[in-house]
Amino acid sequence: MTASENRDTTGTVSVVTGANSGIGRAIAVHLASIGHVVYGTVRSLDKATKLNAMADEAGVEVKLAVLDVADDDSVREGLGQILDEAGRVDVLVNNAGVGGNGVVEEAPIDLYADVMNVNVYGAIRCLKAVLPGMRERRHGAIVNITSVTGRFASQVQAPYVASKWAFEGLSEELAHELSPFGIRVAIIEPGITKSAIFAKNPATDHHSDYAPHTRRMLRFYAVGLRDATDPLDVAKIVEHAVTTDTPRLRYGVSWGGPEILSGRQALSDEDWVALGGIADDNEFYKGFRDAFGVDLTETA
Repeated sequence: MTASENRDTTGTVSVVTGANSGIGRAIAVHLASIGHVVYGTVRSLDKATKLNAMADEAGVEVKLAVLDVADDDSVREGLGQILDEAGRVDVLVNNAGVGGNGVVEEAPIDLYADVMNVNVYGAIRCLKAVLPGMRERRHGAIVNITSVTGRFASQVQAPYVASKWAFEGLSEELAHELSPFGIRVAIIEPGITKSAIFAKNPATDHHSDYAPHTRRMLRFYAVGLRDATDPLDVAKIVEHAVTTDTPRLRYGVSWGGPEILSGRQALSDEDWVALGGIADDNEFYKGFRDAFGVDLTETA
């Protein structure tokens, strides 16, 4: 990507949800550094300490908006205040999200509902607030931060996987629907990126029959977190997605992301199912490496 491929977007009004940590914080500060007027949403102002510090260090301003994507009224009020102040929203980055561990059989229904409410319904609430103006102006960009797990069913993360697959489908439909109005939609699919979401993602107890799946999931993240990608890399992909003259719908990024996405696309469904049936961990890791080019055999 070269500078000549991108349009000047100085003064672009951008909203980044979940801007208080990890990927969201990096996106908000980076967009501000290239001249965007950025509103970072946080559930409370006292959660923005690190965001403020990072913005100060970069010599930029990220305006704060109190907004909880899980609440209808909070989204209406928060985005309403942004629209009143800025007059428009040019770019919406739906980044706010939560994790959710558990196998399909045993994850509580309430956990599925909570994860969907943030990861999918939260984005929809924000979309409903900004799309009328974008459609009227025939201009705008929506960036949805999904996950590699939105196209690859990572083990023992059933609520999270379900939400990200749903978000992928919603995003693809959205891109189709908004195409006549000049509104760009980009799906960013990170692999393992340095983020607080992993520390906030509680372990889930389950029947011992599922213990091998848990071991393999934990190995995947242990290896990935060792070499986790800086969230600034994701932020630069967001910049590219909203400025390039040759946009794509999907962008894989971060540790394991592009490899797993391309590997799963090349792998037949039957071979994917067979991989899950391998009993021996070492044989599973070998099969995983052969299929996805990601080596899980070393953690140190």
